[in-house]
Amino acid sequence: MTNVCNLTDRKCKPCEGGVPPLKQEEAENLLKQLEQDWQLVNNKISRVFSFKNYYQTMAFVNAVAWISHREDHHPDMLVGYNQCRVEYTTHAIGGLSENDFICAAKVDMLLIS
Repeated sequence: MTNVCNLTDRKCKPCEGGVPPLKQEEAENLLKQLEQDWQLVNNKISRVFSFKNYYQTMAFVNAVAWISHREDHHPDMLVGYNQCRVEYTTHAIGGLSENDFICAAKVDMLLIS
């Protein structure tokens, strides 16, 4: 991971639409700043996080919810017993924005010890 502090130091900007989504090259460059497990597919970035048990999974989900609330930018999450898939896209523009990468970087920071 490179320059993650650059993304984690940023704050999401309100996005009500009217701006174009990131171009593929821009998204790929920002993706390089995240942990390597993030994938870029169909104008979305996603990552599956695995845990030892349900309690740890739910603690992670609640932490992501807190980040989402603070940034006012919300992912789709698919939660199972010991894993959670986090998926970001900016629905208002029908694709990716810098906000998606800012939030993904902050989620990554939850697991860095």
